Amino acid sequence: MNPVVRKTLKDSQRHIIAGLITAGPLFVTWLVFSFIIGVLANVGLPIVKLFAAGFPDSFVSQSWVQYILAVGVTVALFYIVGRATTHLVGREMFGFFEASLERLPLINKIYTSVRQLIDTLMNKNQTGQRVVLIDFPLAGQKAIGFLTHIIADATTGRPVGAVLVPQAINPSSAYLQFVPMEMITETDLTMEQAMSMLLTGGAVCPDVIRYSSPVTHENPDGSPVEVSYAVEEVGPNGSPVHISEKELGNSDGELRRPGL
Repeated sequence: MNPVVRKTLKDSQRHIIAGLITAGPLFVTWLVFSFIIGVLANVGLPIVKLFAAGFPDSFVSQSWVQYILAVGVTVALFYIVGRATTHLVGREMFGFFEASLERLPLINKIYTSVRQLIDTLMNKNQTGQRVVLIDFPLAGQKAIGFLTHIIADATTGRPVGAVLVPQAINPSSAYLQFVPMEMITETDLTMEQAMSMLLTGGAVCPDVIRYSSPVTHENPDGSPVEVSYAVEEVGPNGSPVHISEKELGNSDGELRRPGL
């Protein structure tokens, strides 16, 4: 291949990759934003079209005007509903509306599931905001999950956690795993941090994460556990000398080296 052509192709490839890296976040943001705006417009569009039918020759009949008005109508409806539910009468009316939906077959299942999911994401259920790590898909490989509920094993009575394990890049697809609580590693990550890690494929993540479960240093009877460790020192002749010692856990569970 001609050296000039080869150099041109390499430069073009480098510039295209640089452009993707630079404009990629903006493009993804635009896709998410346009999706949200489209959903809002589709909700309010029937109302706007019904209103525009009375003014066929006005500017309201233009499609872009209807699109903007539909978004505004949807936001206004959300505001009215939110404002109403902050008052006692509005909460009572909304509670009656929810009770009516729960009596409808199929609809009650969908609405109740979505309601519980929103309550979990909005931190109304404290256990739903716990970001955890579990062995998935293989033992020794950790995956980020959200502890959504804790149930009990009918046979042993041991607590079992319902963990939702989203897929990276596309968190809308996820696996539901039931894991014994002693096999779940609780982290100090927030929901926002966990979602950022998932959406970026791990490119955005904290510097430190609680990867391993804390090791208890007490026996079932409360006595400290003896933990041995090895210290490698160098002898007078330069050869390594292995000295086996023991650490004893004190009453508060911390390790203390003998003589310290």
